Amino acid sequence: MNEESIDFLKRLCNCFGPSGFEKESARMVRDYVNNHSDDMFTDNLGSLMFTKNGRTTRPIVMIPAHIDEIGFIVSSVNELGYLTFHPLGDWNHQVLLGQRVKVRTSRDMISGIIAAKPPHLLPIEEQTKVVPQSKMFIDVGASNLDEVAALGIRVGDPVVPDSSFSTFRKQVFTEGKRRGYDVVAIGKAFDNRSGVFVAAEVIRILKESKMSHPNTIVGAATTQEEVGLRGARTTAHIVKPDVCLTVDCDIAGDVPGIDAKDAPSKMGLGPSITVYDSSMIPNQGLLELVLRVADQVGISYQLSLTSGDGGETDAGIVHMSNAGCPTIVIGVPVRHIHAHAGMMSLMDVENTIKLLIEVIKKLDQKTVEGFSAI
Repeated sequence: MNEESIDFLKRLCNCFGPSGFEKESARMVRDYVNNHSDDMFTDNLGSLMFTKNGRTTRPIVMIPAHIDEIGFIVSSVNELGYLTFHPLGDWNHQVLLGQRVKVRTSRDMISGIIAAKPPHLLPIEEQTKVVPQSKMFIDVGASNLDEVAALGIRVGDPVVPDSSFSTFRKQVFTEGKRRGYDVVAIGKAFDNRSGVFVAAEVIRILKESKMSHPNTIVGAATTQEEVGLRGARTTAHIVKPDVCLTVDCDIAGDVPGIDAKDAPSKMGLGPSITVYDSSMIPNQGLLELVLRVADQVGISYQLSLTSGDGGETDAGIVHMSNAGCPTIVIGVPVRHIHAHAGMMSLMDVENTIKLLIEVIKKLDQKTVEGFSAI
């Protein structure tokens, strides 16, 4: 990664794009990959696809990563000028209170705060309970309906966290010994702008390095993943991939109170490779290839699984598309996902890019056909 690519990651994470409102982020990806891709096209849900031609037209290797972030939509405005809101994606209620947000209207961006009745005024029995999202509201500084109308806010307007991207450099220690440095990023929408960034960088590096690969690569910035994996369905229908390398972030479990069996990945220890989630079991031949390539080129990785409900990715749809598609999920471990700010290692991001490029170089027609052979 270079300074230009890091700046792109920053702008991509900062930009506005909850589920169903992804145009700004999709245009940003379009402008970035424009000089690196051989072709670009969209579907009717707004997903953006960008290609890099190799030595042969097939197999087609799709790299989908969802571009939507979790957010909210304004559901009503009360007579005092406060907004109620409905989640776009899965939010934990206890992370919402006191957070700054941005409401996008048809003409402007309005700042607000998620609030609720002050704890001083709650009955004693309610003071220790989590306030449900249904009892929260967004305060945009208005005092009545007319003032909200003057701001241009209406029911159906989208809302995202107000959280800016930043980085810091840290020393890395293992077993008491210093092992070098890493750069840690803090910001919103790492789920899954980190994956979209990886897909875009793969295309850029393949193009700039003039790297030979025995396939056609199609990166896909998919829409509406957080509300039902919708863009994955339409992009798979258009692309008709022969093999799929889905890129999505993973829950980094190196957080107090999390058992390693529930979230085995840790920030800074390499890409996460999913061996199971509730929507997909990866193709075993493809999985073995990825692990073998990682070992051969010396890229550290982590095997991960999500044993309960949830954790679905675009791979859950793509692997059942058309006649079926050998699929795997590779991604960046992120701490504190589905919150106003997450944290990730840029070393993990870079190693995810490197791993995908090395795997792509191995995906010729014979190898891909072998994934489905009996």
